Amino acid sequence: MAARLLKVMHPELARKNVSFSNIWRLFGTKSESVVYSEHGDPEKVLRLENAETGEFGRNSVSVRMLAAPINPADINQIQGTYPLKPSLPAVGGNEGVGEVIETGKDVQNLNTGDQVILRSDQCLGSWCRHLVVSEDQVLKIPNGLPVEAAATVSVNPCTAFRLLKDFEDLQPGDTVIQNGANSSVGQALIQIAAAWSLITVNIIRSRPNVEELKNHLKDLGANFVITEEDLKSPEMKEIVKNIKRPKLALNCVGGKSSMSLFRYLAPKGTMVTYGGMSRQPVTVPTGSLIFDDVNVRGFWMSKWNAEHQKDAIKLNMVEEVCQLVQNGKLASPPCTKHALKDFKTAISEALRPYSETKQLLIMTE
Repeated sequence: MAARLLKVMHPELARKNVSFSNIWRLFGTKSESVVYSEHGDPEKVLRLENAETGEFGRNSVSVRMLAAPINPADINQIQGTYPLKPSLPAVGGNEGVGEVIETGKDVQNLNTGDQVILRSDQCLGSWCRHLVVSEDQVLKIPNGLPVEAAATVSVNPCTAFRLLKDFEDLQPGDTVIQNGANSSVGQALIQIAAAWSLITVNIIRSRPNVEELKNHLKDLGANFVITEEDLKSPEMKEIVKNIKRPKLALNCVGGKSSMSLFRYLAPKGTMVTYGGMSRQPVTVPTGSLIFDDVNVRGFWMSKWNAEHQKDAIKLNMVEEVCQLVQNGKLASPPCTKHALKDFKTAISEALRPYSETKQLLIMTE
């Protein structure tokens, strides 16, 4: 792929078999990137310019980016409302996949041609064509994954993986209930849970195409899908009769929606909040705490990543998630692809309410 790009950019040098990495050094250490120098409205503060890639050293890896998604956390980071902030000016984006085109003399575990994902807690800036990082700032993944899956594997699927692994000892046949089930994390969670033979009860907000959405989630492996408006309906009562009470409830909405989860949680069960889309506080019913002895926890993937930077548990998680993709158990998320130069359109789409696809910047176009 690097060779094809070289033929397009510098055909005369390609004929002389000059390597892509040497071309890069010949023409400087800057990369076309989406950058911002102040926090604010992403549609106003982002711009496309050549930004420094970083110095190349003995432990460095030169990465040609292939694709990077626009995640809600990226938007919040640009707005200045996210707890994790890079120093300004900064390149946008935290997640993405790239190809190694050069390694430093002391790099041990990566080779030219390897595909890697960025460690999303590092604020490396993924919305660019090229960057230089240290070996421990990227993770190797199998070559050949669909670009949509590879570019988005480290945030939402890994969040879903940890939510299912870290809070309850779930066994095949156990039940998990979640709100925001149509979110990127929610859809990944449905698929991972199905692969592990867990039962999922999935709550969504009503919308004009609600039946289409329900069918989509069921195609992913959801056992039950119900709207928030129907939580007190005979349909929900029938669902509850035929399943084990959920040991785990997962909340990314807050407000009344999170209150509803407690109604169905098993005694001594756990509710984990990992998002707050409604911007309303999580209120715990007194009876659930006193009589059911429920546990109330929080989870932030960036914090987990920071605490497990070099742990085998993280490498094993990424490997297992990639295996799910390879085995057809975890589908690539629906994506709308945009060339890097069209980032403004991508940002506008990412900000649009009820957007049903992930916006993906493609660096090779």
